[in-house]
Amino acid sequence: MDQTKLKHHTDLKDVREHLIVAYTSVRGDLLHLPNYRVEAFTERLHRHGEDPGWEAVIAYTLDGQPIGYAYANTVEPGNRWWTRMDAPVPAEYTESASLAIKEIGVVPTWRGQGLAQAMHDDLLQHRQEDFVSLLVNPAAGDGKVQRLYEGWGYTRIGSQQPSPESPPLACLGRPVDQTGRR
Repeated sequence: MDQTKLKHHTDLKDVREHLIVAYTSVRGDLLHLPNYRVEAFTERLHRHGEDPGWEAVIAYTLDGQPIGYAYANTVEPGNRWWTRMDAPVPAEYTESASLAIKEIGVVPTWRGQGLAQAMHDDLLQHRQEDFVSLLVNPAAGDGKVQRLYEGWGYTRIGSQQPSPESPPLACLGRPVDQTGRR
């Protein structure tokens, strides 16, 4: 972590290429699958970047290479994030605006150093929403990725399949501030 720096961004056009470069490296072994193609990611990124409250945290090496990212946006009650769920989620998530983390990724050679959690925590640090959720493929890393998020305080609140090309995903959620200071 001493060899990296985190930067916040709220305008996609400023960091679009950095996110695509990092994504290509993060998901390199999956790019042959329809939902993981760079074109599919670019389309999602464009759509998410126009959503309210979009914010990204990008990890850079000291020489400026993007090596990880986390980005999210605000989702209001009734948003398709919620309407695609296979069952109703706990009401506190949909009573007011909440935060949806859309992507977290770390370049393989930088994994295992706490970078994903550092970006995640930095992203949540100044958010005004009370609750945050994210989607995870329960099969990713033989369940390791979901267990990682559970270690950050997330619990399963539902599931969905966002597109026909996507695998079924678990929706995990938690309070943004887990210290009770809000």
